[in-house]
Amino acid sequence: MNHPINTWDTAGYGISQQQRHRVLRNTYWLLALSLLPTVLGAWVGVATGITAGLTGFMGLIVFMVGAFGFMFVIEKTKHSAAGVPVLLAFTFFMGLMLSRLIAMVLGFSNGSQLIMTAFAGTAGVFFVMASLATVIKRDLSGMGKWLFVGAMVLMVGAIINVFVGSSAGMMAISMLAIGIFSAYMLYDIKQIIDGGETNYISATLALYLDVFNVFQSLLALLGIMGGERD
Repeated sequence: MNHPINTWDTAGYGISQQQRHRVLRNTYWLLALSLLPTVLGAWVGVATGITAGLTGFMGLIVFMVGAFGFMFVIEKTKHSAAGVPVLLAFTFFMGLMLSRLIAMVLGFSNGSQLIMTAFAGTAGVFFVMASLATVIKRDLSGMGKWLFVGAMVLMVGAIINVFVGSSAGMMAISMLAIGIFSAYMLYDIKQIIDGGETNYISATLALYLDVFNVFQSLLALLGIMGGERD
């Protein structure tokens, strides 16, 4: 899956500039492709209502088992021909999991507008972070441990709020998630540019999770604050 490391024009992790560009290009293409199964999964979920019953603790268990199970398999297959199909199957599953939130937002009279706003906002965040990653010369690898701690705190808060069901708590979690995963976008793209990540399937998985979480959090926030009933 990975190309041999060249010995010329290297920096940072000892990875050639040519290889880093190749990994970044392949990652962007695969990330764009991964959005198609996500949209399909969300459409199937909304059309069939298959995830409507996944509420509370049951929904949390299905999501956690499915997501972490897929991520484990992706990690095991990232160097083989099965890596890309497994990643795309994961993004379909994530679309299914997202469909419950999308169906709820579509229940508002301005639901379609809110979804497009969340999509545009996510695209804007990605563009800004990708642009920053190309101009920042400083090594950002030290950010990783702090972002991980923030993500763990966020996950614990989200699990607690599943049982509490607080709208204020959801708003706080959504705003925190947007900040953390926007920073993660910058960190993950910079890792590719600097040669810290050389497998484009792993890189795509990381960026996909960043994009997914920013979009989901923006959509939840917009639904809470801007949803209009007929």
